Amino acid sequence: MTVVTPVAPEEPDTAARPRRTLPPVAKLLGLTAGLGIILVVLLMLFIMPSLKSGAHDLPIGLVGSPSAVAQVEEGLATAAPDAYATRTYDSEADLEAAILDRDVVGGIVVEDTGVHALVASAGSAVISSTISATANALAGSTGAEVVVTDVVPLPDADPTGVGIGGLAFPLVFGGIVPAVAFRKVFSRSLPWAVGGILAFAAVGGITVSAVLMFVFGSITTGFWSVAAAMALGIAALALPLAGLQEVFGGKGFTIGAMAMMFLGNPLAGISTTAAWLPSGLGVIGQILPPGAAGTLVRSVAYFGGAGGLTAGLTLTAWVVAGLALLALGIVRTRRRALPAA
Repeated sequence: MTVVTPVAPEEPDTAARPRRTLPPVAKLLGLTAGLGIILVVLLMLFIMPSLKSGAHDLPIGLVGSPSAVAQVEEGLATAAPDAYATRTYDSEADLEAAILDRDVVGGIVVEDTGVHALVASAGSAVISSTISATANALAGSTGAEVVVTDVVPLPDADPTGVGIGGLAFPLVFGGIVPAVAFRKVFSRSLPWAVGGILAFAAVGGITVSAVLMFVFGSITTGFWSVAAAMALGIAALALPLAGLQEVFGGKGFTIGAMAMMFLGNPLAGISTTAAWLPSGLGVIGQILPPGAAGTLVRSVAYFGGAGGLTAGLTLTAWVVAGLALLALGIVRTRRRALPAA
């Protein structure tokens, strides 16, 4: 009878192995290359929107006889290819109504006596100047007289629209800072932190509206509408960031804040409107809270809210998403507390 002696398996070598570390030169080169790439990306994000901005399929209205309209369309295609997307209206009154409803950014009326350009500098001073220059160029070949009418002018105290045009950074700041500050102060009470964010959004909206009206003179009417639009914009930034912090921790907040700062800020197009940005970048900017808030503020400040519905719904969706993330964070916190209890 053969006796088989079991052989004990060899124990794995558990001795700590020295970790391989990169030489200092490799670390230096890698870090330098990484930071260089980040610098290039930042330059692209902040400079390319301005560098590539311009007239791209701007909706513009035309009024006149069929032959006159066809002549203008041919002239636009020659002088500024792909700059305008033309729409024809039966009368100057219809064209003006379309400008007030923000269906078009301006228009040109061709008459026997000359060319009449209708613009809305409150919508965008840059676009208005471009339409005026285009009308002058079209009339220059025929020697016709050009008359420019500003249907929705900017206030005399802010003729270039600098007040509203500079809202991008205050919006981003107003969204990031309260999300950090109130969560820090009320670290053990999320409801109080959310209440603080909402209170700051309301106060911030009123403050910005007051400064625009009484200090800069950038708006003359619609004080409470502008305040409400700004408050919604701040809440649409702060609540999602607070929700990301609650669900994913500091990494979630950092990614969200960087997206708002490095995408939402340069792509907001508040000073020139999104129509002046390249089409793809303009769309991205309007999806993010800074761009949508800028559009809504301009709409309620100068156009009685016309053209601001999509922006308002976009901001509301961001607020709802932020509240949903916060609710998810509360549920996860309670579930973690149950085993300890």
